[in-house]
Amino acid sequence: MHLKYLILFCSLLGTLAEAEKPNVIFLMADDLGYGDVGFNGNTLVKTPNLDRMAEDGLRFTRFYSVGPVCSPTRACVQTGRHCMRYGMIGVNMGKLPEGEINMAQIAKSQGYTTGHFGKWHLGTLTKDPELSGPVPETTAERYGPPWERNYDVTFTTETNIATWDPLDETGLRIPKHRVHFWSNGTEIKEDWKGSSEKIMMDRALEFIEDSAKNETPFLTTIWFYGPHSPTRAGEELRALYPNEKLGRQHYLGSITSIDNEVGRLRQTLQELGIEKDTLIFFCSDNGPEGTGTPEPEYNAYGGVYYGEAGEFKGRKRYLYNGGVCVPAFAFWPGVIEAGKSSDQPVCTLDYLPTLCSILGINSPQDRPIDGTNVLELLKGNKWSRDKFIPFASNMQKKSPTASIISQGHKLLLWFDEDKGDELYSVMDDPSEVTNLLEAKPELASLLREELMGWLDSAEHSFHQGDCTGYEPQGRFIETSQ
Repeated sequence: MHLKYLILFCSLLGTLAEAEKPNVIFLMADDLGYGDVGFNGNTLVKTPNLDRMAEDGLRFTRFYSVGPVCSPTRACVQTGRHCMRYGMIGVNMGKLPEGEINMAQIAKSQGYTTGHFGKWHLGTLTKDPELSGPVPETTAERYGPPWERNYDVTFTTETNIATWDPLDETGLRIPKHRVHFWSNGTEIKEDWKGSSEKIMMDRALEFIEDSAKNETPFLTTIWFYGPHSPTRAGEELRALYPNEKLGRQHYLGSITSIDNEVGRLRQTLQELGIEKDTLIFFCSDNGPEGTGTPEPEYNAYGGVYYGEAGEFKGRKRYLYNGGVCVPAFAFWPGVIEAGKSSDQPVCTLDYLPTLCSILGINSPQDRPIDGTNVLELLKGNKWSRDKFIPFASNMQKKSPTASIISQGHKLLLWFDEDKGDELYSVMDDPSEVTNLLEAKPELASLLREELMGWLDSAEHSFHQGDCTGYEPQGRFIETSQ
């Protein structure tokens, strides 16, 4: 082929490849239970936009946050690696290590512009303890903002804030929930009123509109505040639930507020003509907060106890399904067939390997990656999981310490001589009622060996590090009985 035509042909291929790069949006709610949305069967809550998007996409009935609380899950989302490997194993401690390869870094390497909006909780956003949230004495050492983690445009808070009128400190725990919004290293101060979800989404939509105008593919994480406490909803939102107690009105209203913003997001994508060029993932970071028994009188912290885990056992901080099996779907018009659902085990660890596959590149090869590529599942092709899903947490004594989903079963280990291990069928027993440990001892033994092998690998990563400049943070779980 003549050189001039070869150059023209390669240029055309490059243009086509660029056009085929979808925009990617990762939506995440905070403490939203499996049973807190209409698309999972809740007939009281009003989530028409989420329900419609789930119906127009692929709904997951076995989607796992992996982390039973927020920071661990968010770390898994960012890296495709279990948080235990690098010490992001609790809240308000540690930071996402600089040497970790995150999804924004991968997207930027392929010509994407990147944005993060909403809650961060993967490190502090300032070194000034007066402007930080919890644990001010460790503010400087936990400094790790998204603009230093490969995000081009940001509008974010360190942790959660009140879901309505965030500047109103009435009934709030101050300074923990005092509002400090940051954008690329600068604190932004405005007279914010109304929905905190809308305040955040306004900035996210500006980012999307600018990217579309510049014809640049984008990746953005949009992490909502609700229905995590302090849970508040405006009068119009509460009025949607007139027959409910005040606490439930606030709780359900905060979920509907999220839904409203998802509706605005979709409408904007349609108006910009890029909906069919955009892949959207939605999930929650863990199960619902609290005991499930709300306090008699409403307050911004007790209202979250109205959260529903559906048929599952356990709640936030548990490795039972109520803590880690969350509402989720994927939406990608023209690629994902509408009206489908999948009971295949999928998790937040899978986001990064799937993103790499979509972009036509390999997942990082220089460190263990715990997630797997689910692109064929999204396309509706035959797919089965080729990696187990690991869980590990030292959050509380009411939950097993480590768990694994493999071979259609879920094994949970207590590492406590007074408590027996547990084995359940993922498909047949999502409520985790019938312990199959004695009925299937050989399978239990195989899964235990598999899980213990992974824990050895994770502990090696935790102590030795898989990237330059890594320093251990937090503490690894106790595995001796």
